[in-house]
Amino acid sequence: MVMQLSPGERSILAYFPSSTRARRAMEELRSAGYGTVSLDRVSRFGVEDDAEINNPIAGRAETITGLTLFSAGTDSLSNSESRVLKAADPSVSGMAAHDYGTAGGRAFLVTVVTSEDKVQGAVDILEKHGAQV
Repeated sequence: MVMQLSPGERSILAYFPSSTRARRAMEELRSAGYGTVSLDRVSRFGVEDDAEINNPIAGRAETITGLTLFSAGTDSLSNSESRVLKAADPSVSGMAAHDYGTAGGRAFLVTVVTSEDKVQGAVDILEKHGAQV
Protein backbone atom coordinates (compact mmCIF):
# COMPACT_ATOMS: atom_id res chain seq x y z
CA MET A 1 0.00 0.00 0.00
CA VAL A 2 1.41 3.39 -0.97
CA MET A 3 0.48 6.32 1.19
CA GLN A 4 0.92 9.92 0.23
CA LEU A 5 0.39 12.62 2.82
CA SER A 6 -1.75 15.61 2.01
CA PRO A 7 -0.39 19.11 2.59
CA GLY A 8 -0.44 19.86 6.32
CA GLU A 9 -0.44 16.18 7.35
CA ARG A 10 2.32 14.50 9.31
CA SER A 11 3.11 10.86 9.91
CA ILE A 12 4.34 9.57 13.24
CA LEU A 13 6.22 6.28 13.51
CA ALA A 14 6.24 4.75 16.98
CA TYR A 15 7.97 1.49 17.92
CA PHE A 16 6.76 -0.73 20.77
CA PRO A 17 8.30 -3.72 22.57
CA SER A 18 4.97 -5.57 22.70
CA SER A 19 1.78 -5.79 20.69
CA THR A 20 -0.25 -5.32 23.88
CA ARG A 21 1.23 -1.88 24.51
CA ALA A 22 0.87 -0.96 20.85
CA ARG A 23 -2.81 -1.95 20.80
CA ARG A 24 -3.52 0.00 24.00
CA ALA A 25 -1.94 3.09 22.46
CA MET A 26 -3.99 2.59 19.29
CA GLU A 27 -7.21 2.33 21.30
CA GLU A 28 -6.44 5.57 23.14
CA LEU A 29 -5.47 7.33 19.91
CA ARG A 30 -8.74 6.31 18.26
CA SER A 31 -10.72 7.38 21.34
CA ALA A 32 -8.96 10.76 21.13
CA GLY A 33 -10.13 11.17 17.53
CA TYR A 34 -7.10 10.07 15.53
CA GLY A 35 -8.55 8.27 12.54
CA THR A 36 -5.55 6.97 10.60
CA VAL A 37 -3.75 4.59 12.94
CA SER A 38 -2.20 1.27 11.93
CA LEU A 39 -0.15 -1.50 13.53
CA ASP A 40 2.51 -3.56 11.77
CA ARG A 41 5.09 -6.07 12.92
CA VAL A 42 8.68 -5.39 11.91
CA SER A 43 10.67 -8.54 11.14
CA ARG A 44 13.84 -9.37 9.33
CA PHE A 45 12.04 -12.34 7.80
CA GLY A 46 9.04 -10.53 6.41
CA VAL A 47 5.70 -11.02 8.03
CA GLU A 48 2.57 -12.62 6.73
CA ASP A 49 0.67 -13.73 9.79
CA ASP A 50 -2.13 -16.09 8.87
CA ALA A 51 -4.30 -16.65 11.94
CA GLU A 52 -6.04 -19.62 10.32
CA ILE A 53 -2.78 -21.47 9.78
CA ASN A 54 -0.83 -20.15 12.78
CA ASN A 55 -3.28 -20.96 15.55
CA PRO A 56 -1.86 -23.54 17.96
CA ILE A 57 -4.93 -23.47 20.22
CA ALA A 58 -7.10 -24.66 17.33
CA GLY A 59 -4.48 -27.26 16.35
CA ARG A 60 -3.71 -25.47 13.08
CA ALA A 61 0.01 -24.84 13.39
CA GLU A 62 1.57 -26.24 10.23
CA THR A 63 5.17 -25.26 10.92
CA ILE A 64 7.30 -24.13 13.84
CA THR A 65 8.37 -21.11 11.80
CA GLY A 66 4.73 -20.19 11.29
CA LEU A 67 4.25 -19.87 15.03
CA THR A 68 7.50 -18.15 15.89
CA LEU A 69 8.52 -16.17 12.82
CA PHE A 70 4.98 -15.40 11.67
CA SER A 71 5.33 -16.96 8.26
CA ALA A 72 2.16 -17.90 6.45
CA GLY A 73 2.76 -21.62 6.76
CA THR A 74 3.83 -24.13 4.16
CA ASP A 75 2.43 -22.33 1.11
CA SER A 76 4.68 -19.28 1.37
CA LEU A 77 7.63 -21.42 2.41
CA SER A 78 7.55 -23.94 -0.40
CA ASN A 79 11.34 -23.83 -0.57
CA SER A 80 12.33 -26.44 2.02
CA GLU A 81 15.81 -24.92 2.33
CA SER A 82 14.22 -21.66 3.42
CA ARG A 83 12.13 -23.44 6.04
CA VAL A 84 15.16 -25.27 7.41
CA LEU A 85 17.15 -22.06 7.69
CA LYS A 86 14.31 -20.22 9.39
CA ALA A 87 13.72 -23.10 11.80
CA ALA A 88 17.42 -23.02 12.73
CA ASP A 89 17.18 -19.40 13.86
CA PRO A 90 17.69 -19.05 17.64
CA SER A 91 14.42 -17.17 18.00
CA VAL A 92 12.45 -20.30 17.01
CA SER A 93 13.61 -22.27 20.05
CA GLY A 94 12.47 -19.62 22.48
CA MET A 95 15.97 -19.56 23.93
CA ALA A 96 17.16 -16.44 22.12
CA ALA A 97 18.60 -13.47 23.93
CA HIS A 98 16.26 -10.66 24.93
CA ASP A 99 15.26 -8.65 21.84
CA TYR A 100 17.23 -10.99 19.58
CA GLY A 101 17.03 -10.02 15.94
CA THR A 102 14.80 -7.01 16.30
CA ALA A 103 16.29 -3.64 15.58
CA GLY A 104 16.09 -1.67 18.80
CA GLY A 105 14.14 -4.48 20.47
CA ARG A 106 10.84 -3.02 19.32
CA ALA A 107 9.11 -5.19 16.76
CA PHE A 108 5.72 -3.44 16.67
CA LEU A 109 5.24 -0.28 14.63
CA VAL A 110 2.28 2.04 15.10
CA THR A 111 1.84 4.63 12.37
CA VAL A 112 -0.35 7.67 12.92
CA VAL A 113 -1.28 10.21 10.26
CA THR A 114 -2.63 13.48 11.58
CA SER A 115 -2.66 17.22 11.10
CA GLU A 116 0.29 19.33 12.22
CA ASP A 117 -1.58 20.74 15.22
CA LYS A 118 -2.37 17.28 16.65
CA VAL A 119 1.12 15.76 16.41
CA GLN A 120 2.21 16.48 19.98
CA GLY A 121 -0.98 15.03 21.43
CA ALA A 122 -0.43 11.79 19.53
CA VAL A 123 3.23 11.64 20.54
CA ASP A 124 2.25 12.11 24.20
CA ILE A 125 -0.21 9.21 24.01
CA LEU A 126 2.30 6.96 22.24
CA GLU A 127 5.08 7.68 24.73
CA LYS A 128 2.69 7.16 27.67
CA HIS A 129 2.29 3.58 26.44
CA GLY A 130 6.03 2.98 26.11
CA ALA A 131 6.68 3.87 22.48
CA GLN A 132 9.95 5.03 21.03
CA VAL A 133 8.94 7.83 18.66
